[in-house]
Amino acid sequence: MILCLDVGNTQIYGGVYDGDDLKVQFRRTSQTRGSSDEIGVFFRIVLRENDIDPDDIRTVAICCVVPDLLYTLRACCQKYFGIDPLILRPGIKTGLKILYRDPKEVGADRIADAIGALKEFPGRNLIVADFGTATTICAITKEKEFLGGNIIPGVKLSMDALEAKTAQLPSVEIVPVESGIGRTTIESIQAGLYWSNVGMVKELVARITQEVFSEDPPLVIGTGGFSQLFDREKLFDHVMPDLILTGLMEVIRLNQLSPNNS
Repeated sequence: MILCLDVGNTQIYGGVYDGDDLKVQFRRTSQTRGSSDEIGVFFRIVLRENDIDPDDIRTVAICCVVPDLLYTLRACCQKYFGIDPLILRPGIKTGLKILYRDPKEVGADRIADAIGALKEFPGRNLIVADFGTATTICAITKEKEFLGGNIIPGVKLSMDALEAKTAQLPSVEIVPVESGIGRTTIESIQAGLYWSNVGMVKELVARITQEVFSEDPPLVIGTGGFSQLFDREKLFDHVMPDLILTGLMEVIRLNQLSPNNS
């Protein structure tokens, strides 16, 4: 079995694959760092609680945007699974031609998204919108060129900033709304968060399409924790919450790691 870990600024999102089948998904906060022992014990307990024998894990792949967690996670995998994990970072085969001015600047999450999208939709131009702590919108050509994109404060990060930096604005539940006009403070914040993100995605997708995909329109893929929040607005051709895990599975294949390796 294969353990894939998407380590973001807010949470660790894990998935266990048996072959190509995603058997188990789990989440843990990444804001409380924890030691390698604490994280390792958590992983083994959550696997057992989901009827997965931790000793059946043969490969671990990690996509991480929190550099100070990498040493802890690697030590955790070595001690609790007897595995040196595959970490998505410069030098790993990805199958992508990265056209950033400095390819090393591109976050591992954006690379994994691109790899996963190309795996699922080969031969298509793609725009991937990932709604995590930050919202990223990235353009990938059917020739497997990562062109770049946009990085914007995420939905929850925007709400947290309003609460933290104002005297009277509260934290609110992030939900889809019908009206563009809020009639209470809470409704006003909810409407602002929701419709500003809808408008932002529409504008950026339109601009990217006009600039680089005008002759061959792209598929638009939504992923990340808040992507399904906007599903009814028809912003995306497909919503794929597990896209980063799909990308990590493809990275394992590209680097010819057998699930039986330890």
